[in-house]
Amino acid sequence: MDTVSTRLEAWLQALGEFGIRADRSEVARLIGSDGKRLARLVAGTAGSPIDSEEASAIDDRAGEIYDGLNTHPRPLEGAVALLRELDERHLPWAIATSSLQQQVKASIASLNLPRPPMIVDGSQVEHAKPSPDLLVRAAAELRTSTQSIWYVGDSIWDMQAARSAGMAPIGVLTGFANHDDLTAAGASLVIRRLPDLPIPRDRAATDPR
Repeated sequence: MDTVSTRLEAWLQALGEFGIRADRSEVARLIGSDGKRLARLVAGTAGSPIDSEEASAIDDRAGEIYDGLNTHPRPLEGAVALLRELDERHLPWAIATSSLQQQVKASIASLNLPRPPMIVDGSQVEHAKPSPDLLVRAAAELRTSTQSIWYVGDSIWDMQAARSAGMAPIGVLTGFANHDDLTAAGASLVIRRLPDLPIPRDRAATDPR
């Protein structure tokens, strides 16, 4: 989904409400990582350290603001066609997100998919990205090994989580991270947009390069 800018604005508003003067570029770089971790890091940089309870409150508030802003989400170019093709090829897939499921309902609805997707969210694991917990949980739900999964994401935290989980990390330039950022974070392949993804022929094709 084309939501990174909306998420950034939600985080900046939430941090501001809690009196934390956030650097926009730092917050942008952290989008996609665990929300409580994001809040702690930004607060620390701003010279206003917070405890875990405050970090959780900021994370919750950022989610509430995001819900209010994310009223007309747009799928990224090629996203719907990609997911439909995966289904046509009988290739299982899932969504692994640090956000809570209620925060992505509008985005999922805008995809207008023929079936509800499998979603693994931050409430189902102890640690969200860059920890591999979400991805390992998704692999278990898909009943397949992490080594046979391609993980597609647009942040350095996505790439780090995929590497830690033993998945093939594929970076896509639809977020705030650039090609060098994604490569340095461990991406096996970096694509400009989703239609550039070399969809495997079958489950046995695990090397995306």
